[in-house]
Amino acid sequence: MHSPCSPSADALRRQSARLRNILVALPRAAAGALAGDENDKATCRRLCLALLVACPAALVAGIIMPRLAIVMSPSIEAWVVTESPGKIARGDYVRFTLRHPIAGPAPVQVTKHALCLPGDRLETREHPSLLSRTELDGWYFCNGELLGVSMSRAHNGMRLDHLHWSGIVPPGMVYVGSRHPRGFDSRYFGLVPITKLTRMERVL
Repeated sequence: MHSPCSPSADALRRQSARLRNILVALPRAAAGALAGDENDKATCRRLCLALLVACPAALVAGIIMPRLAIVMSPSIEAWVVTESPGKIARGDYVRFTLRHPIAGPAPVQVTKHALCLPGDRLETREHPSLLSRTELDGWYFCNGELLGVSMSRAHNGMRLDHLHWSGIVPPGMVYVGSRHPRGFDSRYFGLVPITKLTRMERVL
């Protein structure tokens, strides 16, 4: 016996059949509205095919596109990245919000590599600048491996202060950067909290 709130199996079948008939009739009705001829079967077939292609594509785009990010920096060897949940490991792409005068007045989203992780030994060595004999550049090593060298001036002539820090990378902090000689990264703005990083994966 069915409860007052539960439709019978026959009622459910009738509702499903009505819904199916409505869905089947939609492409023909739409084709008729577009072509002005309800009997235009060719137009109906073309519209059905277009819907079969467009609807899944739109669904996939709606799911995937918000998770994609375009990489604007030439210092990273990727054009498009997407979020990739998981623990951040050395070499992973990471994305975060950068606030720095050289980036402009508004915060920007940047993508870098996680290069030196908590527990690693980060060392800064200073040598005479390649651009100015009166200034020093920082050379950065993680566990003895060279990560990059800072520059005393940006391409627009702005003076750049570089990171002065050596020791074990503290828990919850990461040195982010790239191998590009002019990459703007932890060489200049320091270690970044791992909680501010989103792990990414290269798409293109």
